[in-house]
Amino acid sequence: MQVLGSGGPESQDKRASTNYLVWDHGSARVVLDAGGGSALRFGESGAQMSQPDVFLFSHFHVDHTSDFPALIFSSWFEDRKRPLPVYGPTGNDFMPSTAEFVHDLFADPHGAWRYLSELVEPRQGSYQLQPHNVAPSSTPVLIFRNANISLYAVTVIHGQVPALAWRIEIGGKRIVFSGDTNGEGEGLTQLASNADLFVAHNAVPEGATGVERRLHMPPSVIGATAANAHVKQLVLSHRMLRTLGKEDETRTEIKRRYSGPIQFANDLDCFLIK
Repeated sequence: MQVLGSGGPESQDKRASTNYLVWDHGSARVVLDAGGGSALRFGESGAQMSQPDVFLFSHFHVDHTSDFPALIFSSWFEDRKRPLPVYGPTGNDFMPSTAEFVHDLFADPHGAWRYLSELVEPRQGSYQLQPHNVAPSSTPVLIFRNANISLYAVTVIHGQVPALAWRIEIGGKRIVFSGDTNGEGEGLTQLASNADLFVAHNAVPEGATGVERRLHMPPSVIGATAANAHVKQLVLSHRMLRTLGKEDETRTEIKRRYSGPIQFANDLDCFLIK
């Protein structure tokens, strides 16, 4: 698993915003989120947009989505020859659904980049974006499966924003991404059960209150979730200015509940899953 973007929405954290790759035998098989700066990191990683089997979104905040058009445009120049399924949450009055998001970018007659409408309304060739809305579920649900990959999702709480956590099963291993969530409910713990790698977002410090706490898990909740799910390795990402420099305090709080290895992610870091 490679972290392409380890930061949040702030430019002063000097990190790309959220983006992850799952590699298998030298090919990037799954892309999750596409925050600002991640298209550059994608190129630096050596990945190619002709490789992924599927593109996933956790939710549609700007710091998780803004480089999606850049990555998709790049795929045209990399001569992708097969459809690209895109999975993400349903919408509400506050946010678009996955299908709306993709079509609002590319579709005729009103898409922002409708000159690329062949991506969603193909007139020739075999490359097409295939957006799918994932229905809300409080328990993990199988969303996608091919010969090599199985993907499960569960609804998580991130304020008013429809949001998903994801589990990727590949090569007999389980990789779980919390996405942005305050950690309420049992769905994330169920999704992360016995994960080989659990990527949790370290966006708020212990003691956070108000809006930021309603949106994100503090270290104590991350630790409890990792412990209850019996995950084998914990990686902390989505590191914001309010948590950068507080790694010792964060680690101590998590260790009160979770005894496994903890690592703090930086852009382009790779985590080998054996």
